[in-house]
Amino acid sequence: MSRPALAAVLAAASTSTVPPESTQQALGYPSLFLLVLIGALVPVVPTGALVSSAAVVAFHQTAPFSLFLVFVTASLAAFLGDAALYWLGRRGMRSKNGSRWLAAIRSRAPEERLAQARGKLAEHGVAVLVLSRLVPAGRIPVMLACLMADWPLRRFARGNVAACLAWAATYQVVGVLGGSLFEEPWEGVVVAVALTVVISAVPSAVRRFR
Repeated sequence: MSRPALAAVLAAASTSTVPPESTQQALGYPSLFLLVLIGALVPVVPTGALVSSAAVVAFHQTAPFSLFLVFVTASLAAFLGDAALYWLGRRGMRSKNGSRWLAAIRSRAPEERLAQARGKLAEHGVAVLVLSRLVPAGRIPVMLACLMADWPLRRFARGNVAACLAWAATYQVVGVLGGSLFEEPWEGVVVAVALTVVISAVPSAVRRFR
């Protein structure tokens, strides 16, 4: 094969391959959506760290609207996961024998925190639901308080829209702050994850100190 022909083949191959950034986006957004959705249903996945890490990667990308897509993906997945879990909880509340989903919600809402959540919900209403997603381990007690107050799914969903938007924006800001400190994305991811771990640990440490 002549050199001009070889050069043409190589050029065609280079243009036909998917750029790494495009590959990251094609895999990253669906993965982020799925993991945040699962994390909303099963509260063991560190969804805040996932959003912050995705924001770091998006911050270092050249594609437009990367950060906006991370925000939309994370907030939508969180909203759908919360709505699904609340719907399952309502079914358990109406059932004589309850359900494993309702039992899982109850197991993650200690009596003391549940009593506080019910009192604050009765006093402040939707504002408590919005703030519950910003407080580590605050979402489940408030969700159970809404179930015990017999909030319909529509009322819960309306308040939860603002909660999920505020949650996604907060952890995205954490990721952007971490990503802006370093040139390499992985360094920003490490800082963002460390910040989310610290944020999650502070309330528990305060309660133990008290």
